[in-house]
Amino acid sequence: MPASPAPTPPRSSRRIDALDLARGAALAAMAAYHGLWDLGFLQLTPQNFALTPAGRLAAHGIAGAFLLLVGVGLVLANGDGVRWRPFALRLARIGGAALLITLATWIAFPQSYIFFGILHCIAVSSVLGLPFVFLPAPVTALAATLVLVAPHVVAHPLLDVPELYFLGLGRGLPDTNDWVPLFPWFGMVLAGIALARIARPILAGSWLARWQARNAVARGAAFAGRHSLAVYLVHQPALLALFTGLVTLTGPHPKAGLAGFRKDYVGNCTRTGGELQACRIAARCTADALRRDGLWGSGKPYSGEERARAQGLSQLCYEAAEGTAAPP
Repeated sequence: MPASPAPTPPRSSRRIDALDLARGAALAAMAAYHGLWDLGFLQLTPQNFALTPAGRLAAHGIAGAFLLLVGVGLVLANGDGVRWRPFALRLARIGGAALLITLATWIAFPQSYIFFGILHCIAVSSVLGLPFVFLPAPVTALAATLVLVAPHVVAHPLLDVPELYFLGLGRGLPDTNDWVPLFPWFGMVLAGIALARIARPILAGSWLARWQARNAVARGAAFAGRHSLAVYLVHQPALLALFTGLVTLTGPHPKAGLAGFRKDYVGNCTRTGGELQACRIAARCTADALRRDGLWGSGKPYSGEERARAQGLSQLCYEAAEGTAAPP
């Protein structure tokens, strides 16, 4: 009688708390970044610090961490064979949430709605990354490297058509509030897959795999990580509602938009033949004059009379900067 095949060990249903904690930490960082963006958008800070070089670097780091964890999760969930039903349900939830984000932002921000943000990228990358779960880790690591460097090598203006923006291989930047194109970001998912393929045998049965969140902070972060999609969908509307209520009580920051105004003023001034130093002096003078005249920070378009007053103040300031007239 031939020997009976050894039974397949059952899959462990226990989640890895350390991985959920990592997701929770990434969510906290994302909420902090979105809060910073909201403060700038509602002019509660002098400028939108989320759009500064440091803010953009932080945003890229947070997005990269999320996508790396997506790759790790694909291996842990499907490394012993694709679990088609859970995979399809997860994909449907993420894809549906991505479409909801597109619809909501198209209504709220029609000029800069989100057409391929972090959820769109996660959904598509989950499908494209699934075959790599079963390829050798070095092959996946090589593919990750190629995807990460592709925008610096392949970028071409022919790929700037709106229908191909999701690839990220054009030279232009679309006007959108969240853009996470496949190139280079799918590379982070592949890097997570390669990392998990290498580390999974090492970590199996280790203290990290057995670690459990025990204190309140760790349990809260792990809980958020287990329900990351729900937290992602809820946190931004909640933050916007909170800060909108705050700005109705406090009004905008007195210096909100000042740095941007001066930069734009100097740019327009020099383009029309103004001398750089005079333009800088005139920019400061004009901002001060607009504030004194009550023409600063209303948030409403100027009327014809207000526009004429603002232009007059600007002209006087530039003439004063050139030394040909007294300041206003």
